[in-house]
Amino acid sequence: MPVPKINYTVVTGIYRPRQKGRVALPVYSSRVPAGFPSPADDFIEKKLDLNEHLIKNPAATFIVKVSGNSMIGAGIHSGDLLLVDRSLEPGDKKIVVAALDGELTVKRLRQRAGRMYLASENPDYPEVKLDDLADLKIWGVVVFVIHKV
Repeated sequence: MPVPKINYTVVTGIYRPRQKGRVALPVYSSRVPAGFPSPADDFIEKKLDLNEHLIKNPAATFIVKVSGNSMIGAGIHSGDLLLVDRSLEPGDKKIVVAALDGELTVKRLRQRAGRMYLASENPDYPEVKLDDLADLKIWGVVVFVIHKV
């Protein structure tokens, strides 16, 4: 059976998070309402280091840049940065970075009727049965998406 042609979101760059030069940012104790404005207080609760908050296992974590729109339904857009943890077990409904025939892509791992699939979060892109793929390696599980608003 021939391997299906796949349109997929390409992961363009791989970066290792740096541990030196950490920056601790202020965390305010008051919440910001998404509805009606309320008076803010000026009390800083603590300092937050984003490395400690976002990266649980530095040795197994890497960052990739996304190119393409097959995952827009999951809030992943072209130009976004993905924090990927290789120490996490990939499973049903997890978003993963995978190498398909040597090219990196980001997809949602799905399991139905005992079969595994790589699914896009855009109806314009088909899902692919894992047993149809010639060469697949899961590189890690996406834990955070970073993008400008």
